[in-house]
Amino acid sequence: MRILQLNFERGWRGGERQTLMTMRQLTLAGHDVELLARKGSELARRARELDLMVHECDSRMAVCRFLLARRRQYDVMHAQTANMMTWLALLRPWLKTRIVFTRRTAFPLRKNEARNAWKWRQADALVAISDAAATEPRRLGLRVAIIPSAVEPRPFNAEHLQSFSSQHGLEGKRVLATAAALTEEKDPLTLIRAVHALAAQRQDFIFLHLGAGGSEEAAARALVSELGLEAVYCFAGFQENVENLYRLMDVFVLSSRHEALGSSVLDAFAYGVPVVATRAGGLEQLLADGRGLLSDVGDPDGLAANMARVLDAPVLRATMVERAAEYVQREHDPRQMAEQYLSIYQGHAGSPMVF
Repeated sequence: MRILQLNFERGWRGGERQTLMTMRQLTLAGHDVELLARKGSELARRARELDLMVHECDSRMAVCRFLLARRRQYDVMHAQTANMMTWLALLRPWLKTRIVFTRRTAFPLRKNEARNAWKWRQADALVAISDAAATEPRRLGLRVAIIPSAVEPRPFNAEHLQSFSSQHGLEGKRVLATAAALTEEKDPLTLIRAVHALAAQRQDFIFLHLGAGGSEEAAARALVSELGLEAVYCFAGFQENVENLYRLMDVFVLSSRHEALGSSVLDAFAYGVPVVATRAGGLEQLLADGRGLLSDVGDPDGLAANMARVLDAPVLRATMVERAAEYVQREHDPRQMAEQYLSIYQGHAGSPMVF
């Protein structure tokens, strides 16, 4: 099959990692896979490094021109982001190909329901990465296939690990961390208040906030200063090959208000890090059956209590890690994800997990 993946994001987050992983797996399976991406984006750069075919556009109009010019050249056009699905939907009457859209968010629709329903209906197949991501399309009467995100451990880089540890003074400290942009849906303010509550009980740890900035960055930095947490709470920013840094962590924490699945949690599972998180969207399912500890959304005291519990209970830690590792290997394998997408691409009525 000849497949075009579409992702126009500027940065490098979970959706971009999943796009690149899907492309690699489909290529290994013998298919002709290409990428339409934003000019100069991190995704475009990494795809080129893997010798994948990349088409870069610098504007939405350039995207439209590309799609119309190539409308007969692909068996499938797969929108990995909502903005790319918008353009495929608008161009649907002229495109001579099968359209697939993957929804990677779990935000409730507060407006434009009819517009979103129309857009989603233009896809030949609508995929969600979790039941949480599928909730709104289902509520609007659409059929959805569930194909969870996958995780692929990276080779260990000891030099990177040592350099980062020395730079941030981690020697002799318990390391708690999150990997999340400083945005409202990730709720960094609740996380900072949770770390403040933990710091009132103990001083043997440091908390690393790994991830890009966002709408809540100024408020988050101000709150850390107000609470006097500068020596405990470290804004480490975006990190190249952040997956390698999980090997430093004693606990991984996610304080999200909305989360379709949580690819950073899958990384923690794969690297043997116990997880504490909120009951947001797909996180509750991920951490079920003893794979992690959950607290209510917006509850800093609950997060703090669970962080302390994991730090102080080695048997609990070991049990969580063992259950999580077995689960992620069974349910979030990259090759399995690609096979499920291929079934969708081929339009099989009996595709797994379609309802």
